[in-house]
Amino acid sequence: MSRWYIDKGPDSDVVISSRVRLARNFEAYPFPHKSSREGQLKVIQETIDALVKDDAEFRECFRFIPITQLNEADRLELVEKHLISKELAESKIESGLILSNDEQISIMINEEDHLRIQCLASGMQLEKAFEICNYIDNQLSHKINFAFSDALGYLTSCPTNIGTAIRASLMLHLPALTMTGYIRSILESCGKLGLAVRGLYGENTEAHGNMYQLSNQVTLGKSEQDIVMSIKTIAYQIMEQERLLRAEILKRNGVKLEDKIMRSYGILKHARSISSDEALQRLSDVRLGIHSHLITDLDETDINQMMLQIQPGSLQKFYGRQLKNEEKDFERANYIRNHIQSK
Repeated sequence: MSRWYIDKGPDSDVVISSRVRLARNFEAYPFPHKSSREGQLKVIQETIDALVKDDAEFRECFRFIPITQLNEADRLELVEKHLISKELAESKIESGLILSNDEQISIMINEEDHLRIQCLASGMQLEKAFEICNYIDNQLSHKINFAFSDALGYLTSCPTNIGTAIRASLMLHLPALTMTGYIRSILESCGKLGLAVRGLYGENTEAHGNMYQLSNQVTLGKSEQDIVMSIKTIAYQIMEQERLLRAEILKRNGVKLEDKIMRSYGILKHARSISSDEALQRLSDVRLGIHSHLITDLDETDINQMMLQIQPGSLQKFYGRQLKNEEKDFERANYIRNHIQSK
């Protein structure tokens, strides 16, 4: 089954993926880190019952994963797929994940809030992600009384999420803006507009592989539709600048750009050992080469698959064993070589 994180979607030359997340809390229980183990287990069971108990179709579409029972590689793989947060992966309290079979919908249970309902889609599909997320929220709200204030909206552990409690985000590939240094002015402008720009895995992570996560920072006083539209509007402006810069670099420094791209392609095809950071940067160059029509024997789905599979958790799951750091670098290079040679 093809997954959203492998497929390409609308505007996928710049927009890798779309994500919408809704934070919700039970009215009847304290927030997760203030609740008892008994309360945490009740939240898990009541969430499962609310979603699938009376719905045979949903029972076939979703499965429950107890986070505390997973090993480190399994947890890492879920983080690398953006299905859970790093905080949930490191959680010591009773927590879980309800995951759809296509891995497009995930419900984190007992993270910072009782529920983090999220939907992901490839390319620029924020409206689609919101519609699905909103539908799941409505299904749950029929059975669960969520903590809500007429004056403030949905109540959450973090004050910045109070209100609609929505976080809409896009994962953007911005190599031209990065290599020219214009990304700094983009970051400053987004901050002034109340938007956050983070790295590949969100808050406190770096923009490896020229990947940047653009999202809203505030939810209070704004409707879900307004937030989604504001992210899209800014993203389209960034996309336009990125595309113009790519064309300009290709026009003015075509030979230099082609050399950079083909050198990275050559390293990926022949390296015997490569770190995660270097591999992501080389794959970023090759992705740019595909969209610049300099590389024709790979496509976006190949890059998406390799970018996921070379991460520590996914790599260990692929080889079926725990890998030491030097082994990861060796097997990462091995995986990339084999994937490219199979095309």
